[in-house]
Amino acid sequence: MRFLFLILLSLTQLLSSYLELDGVVESQNEKIISSRVMGNITKVYVNEGDIVKKAQLLYEIDSTDIKYNEQIVKNQVKNLELNLKRYKELLDQDLISKFDYEQLELNLITAKAKLDELNANYNYLKIRALNDSLVIKKSIKEGEMAIPGMPHMVLTDLNSLIIKTNISESNLKNISLNQKLDIQIPSQNFFSQGEVIAIFPNYQSSSHSFVVKIAFDKKDYNIYPAMYAKVKIYLDNQNE
Repeated sequence: MRFLFLILLSLTQLLSSYLELDGVVESQNEKIISSRVMGNITKVYVNEGDIVKKAQLLYEIDSTDIKYNEQIVKNQVKNLELNLKRYKELLDQDLISKFDYEQLELNLITAKAKLDELNANYNYLKIRALNDSLVIKKSIKEGEMAIPGMPHMVLTDLNSLIIKTNISESNLKNISLNQKLDIQIPSQNFFSQGEVIAIFPNYQSSSHSFVVKIAFDKKDYNIYPAMYAKVKIYLDNQNE
């Protein structure tokens, strides 16, 4: 009977030698997609939940406004070039001042720079993915106006996933940078090891807790941001 009690006591001590924390999967590389030019959205090629490849076309913006402004500036450049030629002849005859000629020359340089800027805007009409990622938010529709700086989509990189958890101040002594921890994502039956890459105070909480970020390799599992995770920390560092 005493022997059985000792076995049960040993098992209890073994089971209590680690701390299990709740965590959540997050992406280290989440990008907000917006446009650099204003215009009507003519085509949207992706939806929320789509996995996209690097440089894949996400949506397009109508080029009508750019073409209209481009034609105006082209006409300005043409007229300025003709006037500059005429001013050169007048300058050679001392009929105008050098200042007037240089002022017109400066206007031509400014107009050409504006034309180059408009031509460059054509590159911003087709918005593409910056890397392989998952579309987690889409806030635009075809026919709506694209406004520069406003978020149109949010893409998250599935190859830069981490687990974020919180640990109490009293247990902080049991964890350190580069430490290997057992991790689990129950919904995918995923078990592996991760590495602690960051520890910092949780300033959004008054519970004296610390945020812990753990990098891991998801391998070929279908793991996505917002999934529930578990982290096991051995209090006696038996896993190191």
